[in-house]
Amino acid sequence: MKRVLVKSVYDAFDYVMAHYYPAGLEEFAEERDSYAVISIQDTHTQGFGFVFAENRCCEGVLTLYFDDVEREAEGAVLFSRAQAAEILSFIQSHRSADTLLIHCYGGESRSRAVGAFAVNMLGGDNSRYFKEGNPNRHVYDTLTEVWLERSASSPECRDSPK
Repeated sequence: MKRVLVKSVYDAFDYVMAHYYPAGLEEFAEERDSYAVISIQDTHTQGFGFVFAENRCCEGVLTLYFDDVEREAEGAVLFSRAQAAEILSFIQSHRSADTLLIHCYGGESRSRAVGAFAVNMLGGDNSRYFKEGNPNRHVYDTLTEVWLERSASSPECRDSPK
């Protein structure tokens, strides 16, 4: 992966639509990179009303439903270790995509945590994610814990986050 993008749901939609072009007019597409999407949706609304789908540019979509909480809260769904494992597998299996697009509703907490983790997992410097915003610590810490456990037990996961 060449880059990780963290967006709000609206900005993610705009990014995806920048890859669209009318039939036979491919030169009008604003973006041409390949991408994979991690779509983080709210549970209280049962999602945002649309889902992303694989297409010519989109190599894969992982849609997860959890809320922006850092501990158990009545009526909210806390990010789980199983969801962390899904994210790890998704990132590993879509490394060939040019871009990893991650979004939640606002692009500030849940998706920022996943983005920070993905950058670190891919060997980059994720410090700007913490300087420029507030990643959901539960999401980031859970991803890191699951990654470290996998790294300890699997030769293919030896590159662990710092």
